[in-house]
Amino acid sequence: MDAAERELFVGAVRRATDSAAGAVLDEALTDLGWADALESDRAEAVGVLFEAQGAAGVTSAALDLVMATALGMPDPGAAALVLPPLRRRDAPGRLGSGRCTVRGVGTAALSRRGRAVVVASTTHGAAEAVAIERGALEVAPVRGLDPDLGLVVVTGDFVAGDRESLGPVDWDLAVAAGQLAVAHELVGTARAALELARLHALERIQFGRPIAAFQAVRHHLAEALVSLEAASALATAAWEEPNPGTAALAKGLAGRSARTVVRHAQQVLAGIGFTLEHPLHRYVRRTMLLDQLLGAGAVLTRQSGADLLATGALPATLPL
Repeated sequence: MDAAERELFVGAVRRATDSAAGAVLDEALTDLGWADALESDRAEAVGVLFEAQGAAGVTSAALDLVMATALGMPDPGAAALVLPPLRRRDAPGRLGSGRCTVRGVGTAALSRRGRAVVVASTTHGAAEAVAIERGALEVAPVRGLDPDLGLVVVTGDFVAGDRESLGPVDWDLAVAAGQLAVAHELVGTARAALELARLHALERIQFGRPIAAFQAVRHHLAEALVSLEAASALATAAWEEPNPGTAALAKGLAGRSARTVVRHAQQVLAGIGFTLEHPLHRYVRRTMLLDQLLGAGAVLTRQSGADLLATGALPATLPL
């Protein structure tokens, strides 16, 4: 899309995420033709929506659609995908001895769909997608740090006749697409938290002047901004080489940077930032949970280092 089209697209997506969430946001995105944009310009569609979604603190079924599209599902918009358990990125299902065992998490979209798609690893090391009736799964809401994200724990154990095989799939490619989406959402979440701190620094008066005039406060804001822009640049550049290695690096750095930003924002906001009346806590909670989704940042960083040592080869240089 050209500059004018992008401006209209960004404005429409931001208005949608500012005014709707959940199923209502899904309907708004359908009306906007976001799924068509995903097909024609995946990097732009994902980057714009997920950063806006992170900034607004809302949820949608977009992550399911992004990953189902990467899997090559025939009707990706109808798929509710079971994701790996928190902190992990391996397939949530296991196939063997005529049975399929499922252990993972799902987004809020799982409650609105009749069937779930599970990617399961086979005894031969391949990955196969299977469709399972939603009612046959045991689903329990995640009530922990950020219940508003709408995640659910998904478990199940089935015999061969209880599932429909959708054929072999490239799970690593789907995870890479999901990790890039979550990386953009972390960037949007962190950007909103930093904006709260910036405005507070301009408005809060101490010793007759705004606290933004003090060097210590400026250092907090500057370090947060540098960390945020690094994560944003890598998330954008990773679309040039959308493979599991670059996606893991982008997701890992986005999680680390978002944690850095909310930590500095808390320092600038001081006591007011600890209260439920101030919105910062929402972004802190969302950051902590998104950092665990599709591979915890610390785990991805260690794995990237282990892969580098094992192969003895550096990843391709991204156009930062």
